[in-house]
Amino acid sequence: MLEEKRPIATRTPLGAPRTTPAPPHGRLRATRGPVASLRRTLCLGLAGLVAGCSGMSSIDRRINAMLEEESNRLDGGTVAPVYDFDRDSGMRRPGDAAIDPATRNPPASGLDFVPAPPDRDVGAALDEYAVINPEGAMRLDLTESLRLAQRTAREYLNEEEEYILAAIRLLIERHLWDPRFFNDTTVAVNGGFDSSIDTPLSIINELRATKRLPYGGEVEARWIVSATEQLRSAATDDYVQSSALILEGNIPLLRGAGLAAREDLIQAERDLVYSARDFERFRRSFLVDIANDYFDLSNQLASIRNQERSLASLEQSSERTRAQVEAGKRPAADQRRFQQSVLSARSTLINQRERYIISLDRYKIRLGLPVETAVIIEPLTIEVPEPAASPAEASQIALEFRLDLQNTRDRVQDSRRRVANARNNILPDLDLAADIRTGTDPNEDEPGIAFEFDNATYGASVTFGLPLDREIERLNLRSALIGLQRQQRNYEVARDNVILDARAARRNIDQQRFSILLAERRVEDNRLLIEELKLKEGDPFDITQAENDLLEAENDRDRSIQALRSAILEYLLATGQMRVQPDGRFQPLPGMPDTVERPLESAVDGPGTP
Repeated sequence: MLEEKRPIATRTPLGAPRTTPAPPHGRLRATRGPVASLRRTLCLGLAGLVAGCSGMSSIDRRINAMLEEESNRLDGGTVAPVYDFDRDSGMRRPGDAAIDPATRNPPASGLDFVPAPPDRDVGAALDEYAVINPEGAMRLDLTESLRLAQRTAREYLNEEEEYILAAIRLLIERHLWDPRFFNDTTVAVNGGFDSSIDTPLSIINELRATKRLPYGGEVEARWIVSATEQLRSAATDDYVQSSALILEGNIPLLRGAGLAAREDLIQAERDLVYSARDFERFRRSFLVDIANDYFDLSNQLASIRNQERSLASLEQSSERTRAQVEAGKRPAADQRRFQQSVLSARSTLINQRERYIISLDRYKIRLGLPVETAVIIEPLTIEVPEPAASPAEASQIALEFRLDLQNTRDRVQDSRRRVANARNNILPDLDLAADIRTGTDPNEDEPGIAFEFDNATYGASVTFGLPLDREIERLNLRSALIGLQRQQRNYEVARDNVILDARAARRNIDQQRFSILLAERRVEDNRLLIEELKLKEGDPFDITQAENDLLEAENDRDRSIQALRSAILEYLLATGQMRVQPDGRFQPLPGMPDTVERPLESAVDGPGTP
């Protein structure tokens, strides 16, 4: 490139160099002045600068179009991310470049710890913390939680951005294979401290376009404009301007030729497909995760309500026992036993409320809500019928539809392609190169640019490089072969795990169904026992124990019902049959009821009703 930034030398058709002499000293240019010509030369560089100063909106449109196209190709209800590219402009802010960012870490003397008064009402504080239905709180049911998760959940946004980054990487790689234009403008002054030495001012502008060839090699077209003026001349007449048009190309015939030349583009195209699959797989698993968290919160609320009813019943029994003790009908020890039961039940309720508060705060963080946001969980569940498929059938469905398994399978092909490219890299070098050049006469006084095509030159060459040192390349081939074997084993492990997951998920549905039947039987038995004890006016402690057993059985039943729903969702995810609507809600499959969501209370009306 350094040789090109000189006044252009032309060649004869036979290739013998012929440098055009500079105009004689004192000659005046009538048709074009040096200042105007220098200005025109400099404008070529400014034009390239303006062409590169386009905004980001066109980039954003291309990214969104690529994401939509790739998501539509996957079918299966896949949706493209709806991303706000203006979330953060990325402009530097005060303090971003500080080499000593401020640290807030005062010594102990700079802290002020205020101890709590010893006579404070701890019970009142706990009751204040445990307000489950605050006024003006945001009400969240399962549907709204799923919608909100796709707008503000940090996990979702991170996965969405991974998909977008894959599209950006592909756009970069595609651009490398498109025609690319460059413009370089150089302004240089050369001289010496001796006043007798001329000081030339030269402006060289190089406009070039390059294009990669599909199976290796590159072609390049360059237009070089060079203008030179002697600054120390009394009259600004020693001025030379010339142009050259150069077309060059090189093509590899062995090493680096064929599909090996397009490896980066091929991998980027496939990586976008992998990212689209990963994103859709995440959307499905994220729905299951949010639903499970929501079900857990609903179960905790149900347990709190059951515990509150149990505590109220114990307090009533304790009051009756106290009255009987005061009347002399029961020993004082019975009253103390009931008081201990009340205290134990109250402690259990406090712990349950605290666990619920922590779980709710974590749920808000997962949805991307500020922790201080007041939220009320509205009980709602997904009504999904149980599948009729056997474990063996479930595993076959999973092998066909699991997107993550398809990625692992296709990465085996990537490994095979890397082996082929490594073999190609061992071949000898055999490169074909050619160029065509033409220039202008710097002494021509006519305005405009007149290339001397009659004096155009060409050249062609073939270069053969013996593979005398291919030790590193052979080691890379061995590494690629080992990588292929590892990737094949990874696929086998992934395939076996998919089969295991699908079978376990199908068996888990039957297990949870059976747990519901057992829990319902326990609930019914404890209800009958309580009725029988009350009719016989049995011992209050026996009644209390039966009520505790009933509470535990009801909690187990509620957990089993929600566990069954989670098991069905996990089964759909494990077999690749889970589908998510664009707003994040569950997409019913053919054969499922249209209404798949209903209030949680109705989900426990009948014994074993899912």
